[in-house]
This record gives sequence, C-alpha cells and structure tokens, in this order.
Amino acid sequence: MSSEADRIAELARLTSRDGRGEATVQPPQKTWTYFNATRTATYGFLAALPLFVIYEFGILLANSGQMMSIRVGADIWLKRLLAWFGGTGWMALGVAVLIIGGVIYWVERNNRPPIVPRYFGLIIGESAIYAIVLAFIVGGVVGLLFGVWAVPEAMLQPMQRLGLPHQLALSIGAGLYEEIVFRVILVGGLFLLVHRFLPKRTTAYLIAAVIGAFIFSLVHYMGPMGDPFRFSSFTFRFLFGLALNGVFLVRGFAMAAWTHALYDVFVVTGGFG
Repeated sequence: MSSEADRIAELARLTSRDGRGEATVQPPQKTWTYFNATRTATYGFLAALPLFVIYEFGILLANSGQMMSIRVGADIWLKRLLAWFGGTGWMALGVAVLIIGGVIYWVERNNRPPIVPRYFGLIIGESAIYAIVLAFIVGGVVGLLFGVWAVPEAMLQPMQRLGLPHQLALSIGAGLYEEIVFRVILVGGLFLLVHRFLPKRTTAYLIAAVIGAFIFSLVHYMGPMGDPFRFSSFTFRFLFGLALNGVFLVRGFAMAAWTHALYDVFVVTGGFG
C-alpha cells in the first residue's frame, strides 16, 4: 500500500495544472555537481572575471611609462572589433562585459547552476593540474619526435626583453583572450560551418579543432613579438592547442582559460625548469 501511495505522491509532484486546467508533466530538477556546474557559461563568465581584472590592471601598470604599449594580440583584435562597433575605452569595455554577463544570465535563466564559492578555488586547482600534466605529455611527445624540450625556451626568447610584470600580465591575458578567440570564436565558428556539411557532430568538431589548433600555433610566429619559427615549438603549440580544445569541450571555458593562463605563468616563472 505504501509503495502505491509513493507512486501517487511522485506523480502528483511531477504533475501540475496549466491555465486551462489541463494536467502537464514537469521535468525533474537537475542535480548540480561541481563537474556539471563548472562547465556552464555562468561559471565560465564568473571564473574569467579575475583573469580579466588581473590582466587589464597588470598590463596597464606594466606599460606605465613605456614608449610602446604591449598587449596580447588576441586582446588587440577583440578591442578593434569592439571599436568597429563604435566602442572604445574602459567604458565601452565595461559595457561589453556587462552585456556578455547579461546574455549568459538570460540564456541560462531556466537552468542556472548554484554559485558555490569553493568551486572557484577548485577550478584553479584543477586547471593547474591540467597545465602541468598537458605540458609534460605534449612536451614528451615533442621530445620523442625532435629530441628537445623546445617550447619554454622558444616562448621565452621574445619575452626575455620584458620584465617579469609584463610577462605575468601577458601570460594571464593570453589565457583569457586567446581562449575566447581561438576556442570560443574560431573553433566554435568552424564547428558550426563544418557541421552544415557534415551532420556527424564528432567529425565536425575534430575537423574544427585541428584547423583551429593549426591557426592557434601559427599566429604565435607573427608580428614584432612573434617567436622565431621552429618546427618543434610549432608542433608543441599545435598539440597543446588540440589539448586545450579537449579541455574546453569536456570541462568548459573556465577550465580552458585558467589552464592556458597557468601554463604560461609556469613557463615565465621557470616552473618547468
């Protein structure tokens, strides 16, 4: 008898009446965990805010008194795009951030995860693990192919002309802005394009990820701050770009941005030796 009563109670919980008095079945509430909550756009946006603040103020201080302002290339591209729409300066940047936050808030209004403060510390810790593990896995593959641990040395050559504050600010900015440009915009856009011709989502994403990782690696050798081209470091960046695509797909934007930023910080501070 009790089991029958339980079934009736469960049916009553899932059933409500619409405006015309007709019964409608309500979907069960989603159970949020650390892993599915931190994959959402809400956590991606909130976890990216500290990177944004640290970079913008860090690069402002590092460039103070310098004849030439040095910024992350992806940052410059996005701000030029913002200027194309008529927005310049800190006010326009702040408005753009608020608009992005507002859009995310509206999109996830019916399925918003709970905000758990300790999750942000866990995001940083998990990202640090990914940064270290991916660096040694990809570095090991490049070492087997070329016999060198090439990337930290190649990355540091153009950065050695700058002081540590500049290097740290650029590392944080690369994690944020390069992930927005190469993972969200480029790979996401390529996926939507390829998916129109290839209905299988996995195949479309793999093609987009490979093309995106190739472009991601290539742009690091362009411009006055570009690295000297070496096939070993190009291969490392290509493979690391693929790995970041995997992190982005499986664990979301917050983890990809922090993984990228912390990897670059470990490089410039000598964390990899």
